[in-house]
Amino acid sequence: MKSISILGATGSIGTQTFDVVRSHPEQFCVTSFSFGKNLKLGKALIEEFRPNVVSVSTKELAEELKRTISHSCHVYYGEEGLLEVATDPKSDILINAVMGSVGLGPTLAAIEERKTIALANKETLVTAGHIVMDRAKRLGVSILPVDSEHSAIFQCLNGENKREMSKMILTASGGSFRDKSRSDLEGVTVEEALNHPNWSMGSKITIDSATMMNKGLEVIEAHWFFGTSYENIDVVLHRESVIHSMVEFVDGSVIAHLGTPDMKVPIQYALTYPKRLEVMGGKRLNLVEVGSLHFETMDMERFPCLRYAYEAGKAGGTMPTVLNAANEAAVEAFLNGQIPFLEIESLIEHALEVHDVIKDPSLSDIHEVDVSTRRFVQTLIV
Repeated sequence: MKSISILGATGSIGTQTFDVVRSHPEQFCVTSFSFGKNLKLGKALIEEFRPNVVSVSTKELAEELKRTISHSCHVYYGEEGLLEVATDPKSDILINAVMGSVGLGPTLAAIEERKTIALANKETLVTAGHIVMDRAKRLGVSILPVDSEHSAIFQCLNGENKREMSKMILTASGGSFRDKSRSDLEGVTVEEALNHPNWSMGSKITIDSATMMNKGLEVIEAHWFFGTSYENIDVVLHRESVIHSMVEFVDGSVIAHLGTPDMKVPIQYALTYPKRLEVMGGKRLNLVEVGSLHFETMDMERFPCLRYAYEAGKAGGTMPTVLNAANEAAVEAFLNGQIPFLEIESLIEHALEVHDVIKDPSLSDIHEVDVSTRRFVQTLIV
């Protein structure tokens, strides 16, 4: 039986991880998890799974939790709490599904404890991919992808010689505004932006999908996950989200990973790798029902955030950190009603333009750039 720790337990990936555990109680148990402020769901999960360690976002919530749960467990909060969950000695594998750059420290701490990492936190590799992958390699730690696109590529490469790969192709649904022109995006609401046509995700990642920043972050992730140059990473618009990604080889062969849009599949594969289990209750892909698949070239002018990501990735150093921090700050401002949708792109572009790149940043450099970028973006929000 595999013992699991989960960062981000009440988010989309976290709750679906619990669904996987419920489906296979003979295979998995949850020993610890973190969540933010959703005490109602968090308490229900504590009573159901009875973990040893739990963490919440603040001291006040931790005190309230201690008073209101019947199960006795260690309750922590804040960054210290995330580290306690990530390094829980009773767990074998860490599902890192927390949102934002706060996921980096726990990932590195879990690597030091030689835990397998199932990574759904994009910011870990976007901001510090050179440090994370080097440390994992040095300590012999496996980092397995949970994002559907990277899981697809990982599976397409199984049994293949990676040196014979010519390029990888990430697919993008296009998000909630894929059929809107630039002029159509003037004045769109938060509710409209959160209406994704194919996937059920958290609010931040859904906005990132609408701007195409989500795909840009995935491009940078793919660079670090698979050691592939940016010139050999393509993105195509694929409305149906049936092909999750593809790999092209030097002989022209293309291997694609297909399936229904169900995040429990890549979550479970990361937990069971290299074996597979049935995904209980999942809808099977029927290509006859699908009928046809469509693909379009990505328009970098229509989706400038994708272009920013390629440019930041190629620049390297601290530029991806700026990209991520500026995006997080801008998306938060949009969700809070402080800026219009298109202002997200403008704020990111401005932050990238003024930044002086540190080529080989330390963790301290990355943290300082992250903080200063968020402050800079805040000064631009009126």
